[in-house]
Amino acid sequence: MKIIKTKQATIDRNLCSNCAYCKSAIKCPGEEFCVMCKTCIDACPQTARSFIEVEKEVEEFNLLIGGEIFTVLENLTILNVLESLGYKTSSYPQPEAIFVPCKTGGCWSCSVLVNGELKPSCTTPIEDGMEIITDVEKAIPRRVVTGFQGHHVGGVGTPKNIEPTSPLGYLEVACFASGCLYRCPTCQNWQVTYLSNAESLTPKIAARKLTSIRKQFRVDRMAISGGESTLNRKWLIQYVSQLKYLNPDSSARIHVDTNASILTPDYIDELVNAGITDIGPDLKGENLETFMKITQVKDSSLAEQYFKNSWNAVKYILDNYYDQIFLGVGIPYNQEFMSFEELTKMGLKLSNWEPELQVTVLDYRPEFRAQHIERPTEYEMKRVKEVLNDAGLKNVICQSLYGYIR
Repeated sequence: MKIIKTKQATIDRNLCSNCAYCKSAIKCPGEEFCVMCKTCIDACPQTARSFIEVEKEVEEFNLLIGGEIFTVLENLTILNVLESLGYKTSSYPQPEAIFVPCKTGGCWSCSVLVNGELKPSCTTPIEDGMEIITDVEKAIPRRVVTGFQGHHVGGVGTPKNIEPTSPLGYLEVACFASGCLYRCPTCQNWQVTYLSNAESLTPKIAARKLTSIRKQFRVDRMAISGGESTLNRKWLIQYVSQLKYLNPDSSARIHVDTNASILTPDYIDELVNAGITDIGPDLKGENLETFMKITQVKDSSLAEQYFKNSWNAVKYILDNYYDQIFLGVGIPYNQEFMSFEELTKMGLKLSNWEPELQVTVLDYRPEFRAQHIERPTEYEMKRVKEVLNDAGLKNVICQSLYGYIR
């Protein structure tokens, strides 16, 4: 036993709203056994969670990693240990590095084999005697995917001129992948984004579930959103391939909504070859400052990578696949972070690339940690549409309190 100074997550009861999200949705060993993964801090809608300095009596654990035994102190995640041993990790995909994008246990991109079973290294506590293998190339990927359901309106990558094929008025069926590399205070899907205390699914099981509800709702379209759907690349490619295999009919549409932060040309090529037919990337601003304000990505060089990737992804799809797959672009709007001047610049850039491009503007409302903002009025969203139309975009749809403004 050793007594050390360390950190432990705690709750500020003056801020806590007793929503219990940190207890029910997050896979946590409990405050006493806190491993400093920071998930509860990132996920708390009231910012009531934080770290405090504590002294703890801890044990030494022996771990078998890469065939070698290491002695480490308890109350750490596997990722903490790997980083301390010199393993390369990254928040952006890099060769020979463990990709750790969400850091909240949802996407499973950072998975390792623990005693032969796949686990996310970012949130899994170490235990004495663990055998950890970092080479998971041959393992079947997994990630947390929930919310399999019918949708009446679809997403950013849904063509707005199509009619429902379902007798009940549904346009498509969808599921939602947990984990995101952004920390948007306005996150509208935060309950999904930070969810880790749910069953992880293989691509095959997720594809079978969505195919089953496609038959149930009698629609042609199948979508995945998030969180961020593209974080676990191996998982997503296999999932799309499975959907294509299970739905060979010509009317089947496979739709991916994404923030496009890591959507490189080779990744786009792979998705198209796997079978996607529709894609909806979001563009969160025309300048880096706006992007960082919306996403709360603090590292400016990392934010710039994500920001440039999202714009470059749209251009690459337009140049290479616009005649093969449907592309719809999303823009978040609220006067708290987006001016009409910046909207004009975005509109001019996009219309210069393709004036017929479908652009859907999402009216960002009070959500998650941005309860102080006001939802844009219908008049304001009509003005947004005028601004983008005047910039040369001919196919602009704006979300509003009373439905879509076309």
